[in-house]
Amino acid sequence: MKFGTVLTAMVTPFRNDDTIDFDKTTQLIEHLLANGTDGLVVAGTTGESPTLSSDEKIALWRHVVKVVNGRVPVIAGSGSNSTQHTIQLSKQAEKTGVDALMIVAPYYNKPNQKGLYAHFKAVASAVELPVMIYNVPGRSVVRIDPETVIALSKIDNIVSVKEATADLDGMAEIISNTSDDFSLYSGDDHLTLPAYAVGADGIISVSAHVIGTEMQNMLKEFVDGNTDEAAALHRKLLPVFHAMFQAPSPAPVKAALKHIGIDTGSMRLPLVALTSEEEEMLRQTLQSVKTPDVQK
Repeated sequence: MKFGTVLTAMVTPFRNDDTIDFDKTTQLIEHLLANGTDGLVVAGTTGESPTLSSDEKIALWRHVVKVVNGRVPVIAGSGSNSTQHTIQLSKQAEKTGVDALMIVAPYYNKPNQKGLYAHFKAVASAVELPVMIYNVPGRSVVRIDPETVIALSKIDNIVSVKEATADLDGMAEIISNTSDDFSLYSGDDHLTLPAYAVGADGIISVSAHVIGTEMQNMLKEFVDGNTDEAAALHRKLLPVFHAMFQAPSPAPVKAALKHIGIDTGSMRLPLVALTSEEEEMLRQTLQSVKTPDVQK
């Protein structure tokens, strides 16, 4: 199942007292939908999911679904390292009206491939919504091997995978050995075009908060056969992709949003704001990328 081409892994706006700011969430959604976002992933890594309570996640999903009102797919990040808790939260997510669930590989427990398969199968069997696997070994420690993703793709409502592995060979293996209606999204902004070139369906992006339209233009140039133009745009956007991860996410992207007039507040501890030097580097990077000329 395809959810669009450029999806945004949405930040969670906070007030000064660390509570969720739903008014700013509405403003952020409208900004994203007007600037290249085909779908929203809510309460994922970029949304600071480890610091959100279950009740907060449910309230956030319900609010986003109401504001989006069917304009784009809303995907709920309802996974955890407990299969039982993931099932419970995913069932609650279904009731909020989201379009799909993104389930992260269980972190900290370090299950083997059999355990990973059993976890995703149990969650998918307990819900009716489409399920996207989230493969992010940099955060979960464990990697879901391509063979396991391929096996899971045969379960009816496991319809997609977000591959934040930076492994183009593994992505190609998955694409070659799954059905045409199983989608694969890169989870690494800097691999948006390379992954798309080997058959990925798109990107679940942090950078799309501020350069979503530019990312859409890059992929359109590629689809239209203008590969030189697409490659030039890729090279131009690379500094932003890298700047978004110069410090633990989502600190850089929240600073970038504030720079363009979308204030989503600070992060919850243990994450902290950028230094003044990091902010200045980010500002200069954004300014250079927003200039019209593309160097070929």
